[in-house]
Amino acid sequence: MKIKAMLITLALTLAVIVSCVCVSADGAKITVSIANGTLVLTEAAVDVTDIDGDGALTINDALIAAHTAYYTDGADGYAAANGDYGLAITKLWGVENGGSYGYYVNNAASMGLSDPVKDGDRLYAFIYTDTTAFSDMYTFFDKAAADVSENGTLELVLSGAGYDENWNPVTLPVEGAVITVNGEKTAFVTDKDGKVSVKLDKAGKYTVTAVSDDKALVPAVCIVNVTESSPQTGDNGVYALVICGTVALFAATVALRRKNSYAE
Repeated sequence: MKIKAMLITLALTLAVIVSCVCVSADGAKITVSIANGTLVLTEAAVDVTDIDGDGALTINDALIAAHTAYYTDGADGYAAANGDYGLAITKLWGVENGGSYGYYVNNAASMGLSDPVKDGDRLYAFIYTDTTAFSDMYTFFDKAAADVSENGTLELVLSGAGYDENWNPVTLPVEGAVITVNGEKTAFVTDKDGKVSVKLDKAGKYTVTAVSDDKALVPAVCIVNVTESSPQTGDNGVYALVICGTVALFAATVALRRKNSYAE
């Protein structure tokens, strides 16, 4: 029995080692956004590897990699330390505010920096602007990216993360938020259900977010690709082309028959 137990233990140990090696070797490709009242990093592509050497690909690894790739002073703009509740952020995008930070993966609140990340995940970390009442609300659109044509309408729904009376997490519609396009405010405002219709009349790539004058919103992000409208011929034009083509073909056929007749 002792030998059997030892073999099982050895097998489990090897499995863990192999798993860690595979995780470190494979890595993950995710996108990272960071906000400090406004966006300072928007949907940036980040290659995550096991930088901290804990045998897993985690939020902590992703934030280290994001700062290394995009922050002016590299990884020095980020720091984390172990505290009473585990590993916690102590500096984000160069800001140290006593630990007032938040982070979500795929619009779901994370339990800690050791939470895993995988290919295709969207990580959003932010600095609380209200460090007294912590009223900053994490918000998100119903879509992270969209394609529309020129003069087309982009339909969005803005939601915010909140809590019920028992402190259970809930999702709430955000009313009265002003839509911004590439940082500029527009006339488009969300209704009581968080819905809004946005018109974009020129081809290009746009970052659509939402702001509020009376709420501290962590800005939602939607990357929109507006394509040029293809010129279309109206039905009347199509019919005219068909008729002209038919007449031309008929005339050519008649001329050819006459020519053959003369030749005979």
